[in-house]
Amino acid sequence: MFSLDPRLQADTHPLGDFPLCRLLLSNDSQYPWLILVPRREGIAEIFELPASEQQQLWQEATHLGACVQQAFGADKVNIAALGNVVRQLHVHVIARFTHDPAWPAPVWGKLPAKPYQAAEADALRARLQPLLGEGFIWAA
Repeated sequence: MFSLDPRLQADTHPLGDFPLCRLLLSNDSQYPWLILVPRREGIAEIFELPASEQQQLWQEATHLGACVQQAFGADKVNIAALGNVVRQLHVHVIARFTHDPAWPAPVWGKLPAKPYQAAEADALRARLQPLLGEGFIWAA
């Protein structure tokens, strides 16, 4: 049975589900920072997924990247799978801007997170909602 790593659970807001992945919003309002987590137990690496699910993961990641680009007009969209702190497989999709507080460095550990106010998280969700498509199921 799928369960979300406690650190991801503590540091994010759930947005909903694609066919394979849970979509989370990182609780750092400095960047539109989304995280995809395949709903598979015990997976730490992309190559541990069956080939069909590897393809599905990249389809969801690239679709989300395009949605992020369209919604926020990012100068660059970073898509990365790192697991040095949280072992559970997850893929970051982050809208980056030349004026963001970490540019051009990676966002990880650069600055303390600035948690979202409820209205800010709702506004981000509203910008993404028309773009994610019919295969996406929003969290309640």
